[in-house]
Amino acid sequence: MPRVVHFEIEIDNPQRAIRFYTSVFGWKIDEWGGPMDYWLVTTGQAPEPGIDGALKLRGVSPAPAVNTISVPSIDEYAAKIQAAAGQIVQPKMAIPGVGYFALCKDPEGNPFGIIESEPTAK
Repeated sequence: MPRVVHFEIEIDNPQRAIRFYTSVFGWKIDEWGGPMDYWLVTTGQAPEPGIDGALKLRGVSPAPAVNTISVPSIDEYAAKIQAAAGQIVQPKMAIPGVGYFALCKDPEGNPFGIIESEPTAK
């Protein structure tokens, strides 16, 4: 079955975006060095499941992605996001039988979700 294998997050200010994602999630971000401004994002190491992606400059027709990031604690990461100049757009909510979810925005205005796995959530 086809799976998501890469993500791209559009940005206006590369240093601000890199600072946000590295300080909140600990992601490794390196400039690609190719013919366009593009920064490769490593979100973790095998065998942990997940995908890697990239940051790219916002285009003429913005197309922000909404990716959901698994975190061990919604409360802890909501605080980290706000401390790093991000926003909580939709506060923590229960998804019964799944866990807790919050919708956020990075300092570039891109939406993303965070989810805490908790099968007993009601």
